[in-house]
Amino acid sequence: MTQKPSEVRERVLVLEMVRVTEAAAIAAAKLIGRGDEKAADAAAVEAMRNAFNTLYMDGTIVIGEGERDEAPMLYIGEKVGNAPGKGPKIDIAVDPLEGTTITAKAGPNALAVLAIAEEGCLLNAPDVYMDKLAVGPGYSPGIVNFDNSVRENVEAVAREKGCAPADIIVCVLDRPRHEAIIAELRAIGCGVALIPDGDVAGVIATTNPETNVDIYMGSGGAPEGVLAAAALRCVGGQFKGRLLFRNDDERLRAKKWGIEDLDRVYDLEDLAKGDVIFAATGVTDGSLLRGVKHRRGGILTTETVVMRASSGTVRWVKGEHRLG
Repeated sequence: MTQKPSEVRERVLVLEMVRVTEAAAIAAAKLIGRGDEKAADAAAVEAMRNAFNTLYMDGTIVIGEGERDEAPMLYIGEKVGNAPGKGPKIDIAVDPLEGTTITAKAGPNALAVLAIAEEGCLLNAPDVYMDKLAVGPGYSPGIVNFDNSVRENVEAVAREKGCAPADIIVCVLDRPRHEAIIAELRAIGCGVALIPDGDVAGVIATTNPETNVDIYMGSGGAPEGVLAAAALRCVGGQFKGRLLFRNDDERLRAKKWGIEDLDRVYDLEDLAKGDVIFAATGVTDGSLLRGVKHRRGGILTTETVVMRASSGTVRWVKGEHRLG
């Protein structure tokens, strides 16, 4: 069977995305443990942009490093790729360094992350908080939702998993705003996996039996919610997201991005639809990926995962980079 040129091109793009996240991770890795999160972020952003600009595509950043006046690099609406007006139109969500503080302190689970899809397939999420609920694959549709209490969501998952509610492990971002959720989970007897940063990795952990994480709960950045949803689209699982607004300024920003219903609950397909490609390279060691390692002789090693929704393929790519 002859493949269409678009199919061949998309297959090539899958591997090109690995190169992009590798470049960002390698750049950020030079600043692990150096205490300067802004410098680490800037290095990852610059490397990611340079890598994008070698690719034959007409790319637009739809989720990036803030709005144009807030960030000089990879801002929302920025065009990337070396074929504007000619190459395939691609929408791109990026978090060049997911876990800037983690990297500065040499903590676990820092990643360079991106997701791409055809134009119009990724939600243009404003840079506000999002309430998130996620479970891995194999559960009944709608098993967790915001209408349920914390206890009801835990009990529903435990019932289908065939275990006691106290045997469920829930991943939560370690923030003061989550004290009530954490107290309720501990009252049930659940294990609570508190993560210091990096909720993309936290959500994806629900899909990997090796992590023992059953549910992800709590609020984090909306852009990271779209990235996590893109990954779950590829490997299965369920995700619920609801935007949270702290003030009128944030509500106005959401309306500016075309969001009409501010109370809407988003499912996976609302956040990332179509043939999504997700890629992440480890910067520091974590539950999903090993970080960048410096070997003798100027060799760097990387570990990347790249996933594609249309085929459900997940590739784990180990790279050796000889930097001249």
